[in-house]
Amino acid sequence: MTVHGRAFGLLAAQPALAGLAARSFGFDLRRAGHGGAVRLASGAPLEPIAGDDTGGTYFVCGGGAVLYADREGRAGVIGDSPDEALELLVGLPCWHDLLHLSPASGERRLLAETAGVEQERRADVPELDTDRARLRAALGFPDRSPVELISRMHSALLRTEPDHVLLDSAEGLAHSLLDPHPRAPLRETVLAPGRADLARLRADPSSPDAVAGEGARRATVLRAAQFDRQQGDLPLLRRLLACEAAEPAAGEELRLAVVLVGLHGSADDLPLLREIGASKSAGGWGWGLSGITEEPERLAGWARATDEALFGADPAREPALTWIRLARRQGRTEHARVALLRTLDTTGPHAGPLRVLSLELEALGDHFQAARAQYGHACLQETPWDRASAWRKLAELQRLTGDLQTAWQTLGQIPGMLDADATGRPWRRLGLGRLIAAEHFELALAAARSKLTRIARESLSAGTDLRSGMGKPAQRSLGMLSQEAKWAVAGLA
Repeated sequence: MTVHGRAFGLLAAQPALAGLAARSFGFDLRRAGHGGAVRLASGAPLEPIAGDDTGGTYFVCGGGAVLYADREGRAGVIGDSPDEALELLVGLPCWHDLLHLSPASGERRLLAETAGVEQERRADVPELDTDRARLRAALGFPDRSPVELISRMHSALLRTEPDHVLLDSAEGLAHSLLDPHPRAPLRETVLAPGRADLARLRADPSSPDAVAGEGARRATVLRAAQFDRQQGDLPLLRRLLACEAAEPAAGEELRLAVVLVGLHGSADDLPLLREIGASKSAGGWGWGLSGITEEPERLAGWARATDEALFGADPAREPALTWIRLARRQGRTEHARVALLRTLDTTGPHAGPLRVLSLELEALGDHFQAARAQYGHACLQETPWDRASAWRKLAELQRLTGDLQTAWQTLGQIPGMLDADATGRPWRRLGLGRLIAAEHFELALAAARSKLTRIARESLSAGTDLRSGMGKPAQRSLGMLSQEAKWAVAGLA
């Protein structure tokens, strides 16, 4: 990745200036290497360009922002370009000690704390002011006040999430934030467009089709209406409910729409609610509507009870997954990813939450982190059957990340788990056996494409053995996948 910037180019081309920046301002081009392998959670490019004598590293991210990572596992954006970061370092050589400050601290405090830390710095670097003036002149930096520089640094730090979260490459753990400043909760980010759409629809309730017909926008408006309830919203809510009910898969927003309409207790809504209750009850989504749709007063009571139990008008009551899923539906992939990673990093040995996190990360397409969560889930399973099922899913995720060697090792453990099952269930002839065999064939295909001959052949052989012990219907269901794997492996010879 090419680093752009006039000032950085001058620094890199002139050893005397580079030495000055390293000695007095902690920006050493010779230390452009981090202690461990790291990457951005977003997958964007990342290039180390300098380091300091504390073990910290300056990286340029895709798009030009400069990210600083210290050796304690913290990271944050300090500038939108290498030149902007350099100007900060030259103007505030003790910027590490000023991370807690913001424009809200007030000019007097900003100037006093800056003067204090720089006075301590001069004890170690007596020529600090002379070096600063020289470097500013050489690189073309203006003499900005500490107040302006701290304000710019504060703004940059707040842009660290969601696009510049740094991960340990091996374990996948996210670095914590470099600064202590509060951020707006995810719910505010995802609700903002819904509130704007809701205001527009209230202004013109006769034309909600543009919003109602788009799933993510409709869901967001329903959430906005949940927390800002007005008596005049009933016609709008009816339209949103009808569109939500027409979706093939019933989600939580359908239940919310039913509740919001039901709270008005209008007899005019009973036919639609009756239809929804009948059509969704087979999938467990009837929610007891069939027993109350003939009596409007009972409808309102049911809606109030359901609202109190499941929804309410306080957005802080909603589980974090509500906002994560809504962010994903809105296309805010990095917002959803960061929220999931922060949750995963702090989740203890609890099988249920780990499985949910794995599913959500897989839905984002982040198979590496999904496998990380799934591994924790698999290790907590108590029965051989549950453990084998979780291990099979883990192998699938490992395959999808491209770690075929580990996927093969994971698959290799599964038959032993099931053969040791004291219940003696004939797992090879059951659905789990078919899934395990299918994963062997999928792995054989992936290994053949990657020219990993040994894994391809061994996985194909194991899958074929499993398939041969199945009933005829199961063998037929795997026939095409099995044949495709055989052809791919044969092509390796």
